[in-house]
This record gives sequence, C-alpha cells and structure tokens, in this order.
Amino acid sequence: MRTRTNQNPTGRSRTGGKAKLYAAALGLATAGTFVLSTGGASAHGYTDQPLSRQKMCAANGGIVANCGDIQWEPQSVEGLKGFPAAGPADGRICSAGHTNFGQLDQPKTPAGTAWPTTKVTAGANYTFRWQFTAMHATTDFKYFITKTGWNQNHALTRADLETTPFLTVPYNGQRPPATLTHTGTLPGGRSGHHVILGVWTVADTTNAFYSCADVTF
Repeated sequence: MRTRTNQNPTGRSRTGGKAKLYAAALGLATAGTFVLSTGGASAHGYTDQPLSRQKMCAANGGIVANCGDIQWEPQSVEGLKGFPAAGPADGRICSAGHTNFGQLDQPKTPAGTAWPTTKVTAGANYTFRWQFTAMHATTDFKYFITKTGWNQNHALTRADLETTPFLTVPYNGQRPPATLTHTGTLPGGRSGHHVILGVWTVADTTNAFYSCADVTF
C-alpha cells in the first residue's frame, strides 16, 4: 500500500508527516504518544481483510468519519508485544495504548453507530490480509477472538477475549511483502457480532502492531 500525500486538516501532507514519524522514531506522526522502548521500528501495517477499525477510519476511502488522528496513520497502531501477558492495557487494546487513536477503543463509531462488520462463517477457512507501508523482520501473526457472550458495551479488555489465539502464523524473522495473505480456520460455535484482534509481532524490537476488526458470524 503506497503512502499518499493528501492534505490533512492542518495543511501538512501525509508524506511530510511520515518523514517526521521516522525522524522522531515514534511510529506515529503526532507527538506525545507511545515511544518505542528500543528505538523506532521501520514497519507499519494493518488488516484490511477482515476490515480493521483503523482502515475504516482511514482518509480517502475510509467508511467511518471523524476518527481523529488515526485517519492519517492507520498503519501506526503499535505497542509493546507479548499479548496477552503484556502489551496494551485493558480498554486500550485496539489503539495499542495511543490516546490520540482512542476512537478505535470505543464500542461505537464517532457517530454513535455500530462499527461496520465483515461477514464471516464460523468454523470455515478464512483468508486474512495485511497491508504494509514498510516491512520489518517478523516473528509471527496471531489472531484472538472475543468470547461468546462478551460485553459489547465497553472498550475491549482481555476478559472479553479468548486468551489463546485461534490462529498463529510463524514468520521466522522474514520480512513480509507489501501485501500478505494467509488462511486459517475461524472458531466454530460463534454467532452475531465479535471482534477479531490481529497481532503482528516484530522480531527485532519490543513491539507489535494491533488491528481490531469487527465481524458478524
């Protein structure tokens, strides 16, 4: 996925913001957010299959409006790795702990409506797809899902999720291409609205990228 240079409300291009992102080694174009503990990773990405909240909020093609800063950096939802033992705090999982990406944590869109969902089938194979704006050595990709009867009326917590991933895709330190797909089996016995949390673990930093996607079984 190519970085576009569309103007944001401050008049700064996304290309300019990205240069600042790398110079600051923050993984974000805005200041005052999560700082990488071992230096900046040159990797950024998100899922668009199933459609993640950050992709829904992205400028130029996004389907959810007024999401704030995330519209300019949908690829930058980066936090500490090691989930669920470590990583973002409960209630801050979908934003990876970034306060300026806090719209991603809310159970409703900024308009107060339900997050749009991707239709999936319980127990069926599904092809997950990640888009990367920069690639990095990768440990693995893991996918978690909400429990049956989870609380949909608050920001996502570990108590809402099955703590064992239903799919783990090892990547053995390789760097992914710009678009990466892999297929796995979705959990059975699910119906209605759920959230699938994708976690892309970077091999040579202390961080991972988080991607929450709303689905309907």
